[in-house]
Amino acid sequence: MPQLNPGPWFNILLISWLTFLLILLPKILSHKTNNCPTPQSQDKLFLPPWNWPWL
Repeated sequence: MPQLNPGPWFNILLISWLTFLLILLPKILSHKTNNCPTPQSQDKLFLPPWNWPWL
């Protein structure tokens, strides 16, 4: 049973992480978002208190 042989586990783990970090991570990070956040005004927006007639 090859899964009981712990010899290649570290190598497989290391190769998997290197594949993720060197190939997949730059592809994921290169995506750009379409919705750029717009800066909000510095003025405080006045909201009237809610009317809770049942309390």
